[in-house]
Amino acid sequence: MGSPTVRRHRRPRIALVTFAVVLLLLSGGLLGFGWYYSGELLDPENARPGYRDTVTSSAFGTVSLAESRVTVLPGTWGLVWPDGGAKVGPVTHRSEGTVVRELQGTAPADGTMVRLETSVWRTDPATALDLEYTEVRIPTELGDAPAWLVPATSPTWVVAVHGRGGTRAEALRVMPALHALGLPVLAVTYRNDDGAPRSPDGLYHLGDTEWRDVEAAVRYAREHGARDVVLYGWSMGGAIVGQFLGRSDLAGDVVAAVLDAPVVSWTKTLELQSRNRGVPEQLVPIAELVSDWRADLDFTRFDLLANPPARRPPTLLFHGGADGTVPVQASRELAAAADRLDWPLRYVEVPEAEHTAAWNVDPESYDRALTDFLGSVDGIG
Repeated sequence: MGSPTVRRHRRPRIALVTFAVVLLLLSGGLLGFGWYYSGELLDPENARPGYRDTVTSSAFGTVSLAESRVTVLPGTWGLVWPDGGAKVGPVTHRSEGTVVRELQGTAPADGTMVRLETSVWRTDPATALDLEYTEVRIPTELGDAPAWLVPATSPTWVVAVHGRGGTRAEALRVMPALHALGLPVLAVTYRNDDGAPRSPDGLYHLGDTEWRDVEAAVRYAREHGARDVVLYGWSMGGAIVGQFLGRSDLAGDVVAAVLDAPVVSWTKTLELQSRNRGVPEQLVPIAELVSDWRADLDFTRFDLLANPPARRPPTLLFHGGADGTVPVQASRELAAAADRLDWPLRYVEVPEAEHTAAWNVDPESYDRALTDFLGSVDGIG
């Protein structure tokens, strides 16, 4: 048995070692969380949606789905399953855990796992909308990226940029309104999309590098007859548009922008998503730090309110008041600051709309706002 003096000297050492071990475990846990969360954010595979809802039955012109947060959402949606898709309309009946919606097309077998998509169609402009189009290849710095070109008469082209984990089919909803205005539409893909080149590290960069693929698309448009362009971005596509406007030598060619539920601050978006998951907001900087290590990202660069882009063309900003993915408050704050930022910005909020679902909730009003806005911009036509 040791002497009292030895025991007294040993206690501080034990306390110090214990503190170091606890600190190491906490640090490891925080870094582990940061690595996991950054993977959820940056890994393209984690952005690809699954099938979480279930068809319970179908009849002529209707489909029944197990009730969930998604299957009760208002408006017109795409119903998608692994080997097919259809268009569904508003909810017509709800009872005992079942939701009945209008159906255009053929429903899958009872019990099939499905999802609802804002894109509505998963085909192409000809199949979905009877619009003539050409499959083109955009030469990017990483290789050729596929795009749809829907021709029209105007020298102003629309370059449409889908969101994270989405596809160019996101632009199908607005093509009829744009086509009616005579605007050609170039619906693009970017690095890590299916069919597009992979980034060197295989990760999303949240707009920090993807904007260069949009720059290549604008260059392609100019080389094929466009006098100028309108940029149209959904969700992360909005972040990509913001980076293009701030960093591209071709930003001066943009006469207008349309942003739908855009990420105007990745930090605020991550804070919202952490609250949704029950994760303390104080851990968001850890996720940002690890994402910076992995993909060399400066998250302050993405804050369009604190760091507005050098080029600020007339902009139409849509956002859903019920968006649980990208905070509507960030768009409200950007719209409120527009005059101070010398940014001509028109804001349209759709109260019931979830993420990028403003068109789905009320297509007629959405198309009318879009048409009125583009008709008001000098030089479009």
